[in-house]
Amino acid sequence: MRKRYPSDITREEFAVIEADLAAAKKQTKPRNYELYEVFCAVQYLVKEGSSWRALPHDFPKWEDVYYHFRLWSEPGEDGESLLDKVLRKLVGAEREKNGRDAQTTMLIVDSRSVKNADTAEEKGYDAGKKLPG
Repeated sequence: MRKRYPSDITREEFAVIEADLAAAKKQTKPRNYELYEVFCAVQYLVKEGSSWRALPHDFPKWEDVYYHFRLWSEPGEDGESLLDKVLRKLVGAEREKNGRDAQTTMLIVDSRSVKNADTAEEKGYDAGKKLPG
């Protein structure tokens, strides 16, 4: 049994996406590791921002984790990776568990990140930043 990390998901949450991840490639020989451990390792790397070789030794070998990450992050025919799909599926399942819609209905865009068109008819005033726009 390995140490539990803050980036880990539960086995119940993983059951929601396990079939999707397992179907990414046909299995021709038995694995020496669980896909749950590989997925948690990918989550750990994303959260911590560490290098592949700095992966803690209680996860599967970094080469195996990297192989699956590459496989899962390749864009499909629709341009979306399997990793994006399963993460959206996890978020949707969690939202439904909390009595909310699986799909988000609101989006907040920071005007500093997205420039407005010159032809915008209405302009406001941001009192917090003391800026027009």
